Amino acid sequence: MDALIGRKLGMTQTFLSDGRVEAVSVLEAGPCWVTQTRTAERDGYTAVQLGFGQVRRLNRPERGHLRTVGVDLRHLREFRVDDVSAFQVGQKVGAEIFAPGDYVDVVGISRGRGFQGGVKRHGFRGGPKTHGQSDRHRAPGSIGATTTPGKVMKGLRMAGHMGARRVTVRNLQVVESNPDRGVLLVRGGVPGAPNTLVLIRRASKKGR
Repeated sequence: MDALIGRKLGMTQTFLSDGRVEAVSVLEAGPCWVTQTRTAERDGYTAVQLGFGQVRRLNRPERGHLRTVGVDLRHLREFRVDDVSAFQVGQKVGAEIFAPGDYVDVVGISRGRGFQGGVKRHGFRGGPKTHGQSDRHRAPGSIGATTTPGKVMKGLRMAGHMGARRVTVRNLQVVESNPDRGVLLVRGGVPGAPNTLVLIRRASKKGR
């Protein structure tokens, strides 16, 4: 298995073996349970469904789906695999699948910033601050394109909703793996606020 469901616990610092201080993100990596397997013959693709995070109450369809697992789980996610024969429903996986030195991709929902202008959202420099421009310091400026094409092109960077979107941070190195506590320390920052759900998977484009 090359992926886990977890939570971002926050950020801290740790000392490396050579005495350097490294900023790391603390991730609760599992434990996850295999709740379902997908086969090419039955489903048209091969994947493993993992569950994470216990919950007090489930509705009857959810309880029936998880009956063979024996654990009431809050989050379910699927991960593609080449061969599902090595996985059994009810199998438990955790942080032990990653070792220090491994590289992982972390997927999360970025912090929501609400409605923001072009300066904050896209880094626009704003308008001139002299010659009577008393109210144009953070204005976006002209957005039109005269009579050709005579419209605002789709995708133009403008003010709008910022953040709260799915973000993948690639090639984060695992600094420390603690399977006993179910915790991973990865170098750098990951998207999302503390206690938000993240997906941790082995890096697909290492070195790029």
